[in-house]
Amino acid sequence: MSLVQDLFRLFVPPTCPACGKLLIDGEHSFCTRCRMDAPLTTQPYSPANRLLDHLRETLPIERAAALMAFPKGSGWREVVHRFKYKRQWRAALDCGRWLGDALAEGGWFYGVDIVVAVPLHPLKQLRRSYNQADYIADGVAERLERPRVRGAVVRVRNNPSQALKRTDERWDNVAGIFAVRNAKALEGKHILLVDDVITSGATIGSCAEAILRAVPSAKVSIAAFATAHYI
Repeated sequence: MSLVQDLFRLFVPPTCPACGKLLIDGEHSFCTRCRMDAPLTTQPYSPANRLLDHLRETLPIERAAALMAFPKGSGWREVVHRFKYKRQWRAALDCGRWLGDALAEGGWFYGVDIVVAVPLHPLKQLRRSYNQADYIADGVAERLERPRVRGAVVRVRNNPSQALKRTDERWDNVAGIFAVRNAKALEGKHILLVDDVITSGATIGSCAEAILRAVPSAKVSIAAFATAHYI
């Protein structure tokens, strides 16, 4: 650790984003207890999982997994809220690395060729200053040792938030909101499409649908840091 990093830790002690407690020496990003208590899924290690079955009801998805399935009241929801709305991009990157480590360890995602993040609409990204899915995808790509492709898929409509909508309304809300801008970069590739959270699957499903429609030679798998507990 550099002198600058030592001084920074001295005057701004790092805390765990999940519980708020100070991190001790040897702990990185999250405290040991929160890592041990995290509601991890077995999805990165098994092709027989509920998320994949759920997504395959509407699309020919190759593989799918989320690292966590957190219930209401979980401190991990606050972690997502912080890197989604409070610009804690380092937490998003670390969550992506954690997800990537699990996918690499599981082994069945090694067939992917490139990693693509679900894009935000430019206006929404301007308000937030960044897209948290980009950092999660960066972490996944780093751990899987796969190239990151940027700008090939764009969000062409700034749809209203999904948060308060029923499941049937969510699918209508995201219809046609994505488009492929660089089909050549995706042709013949097995694409790992990455987002922060999957709730109904409507948003990431709409993105995958746009890719498969525009680039028939491509295959799509899906990964997310977290998923709704009921999937």
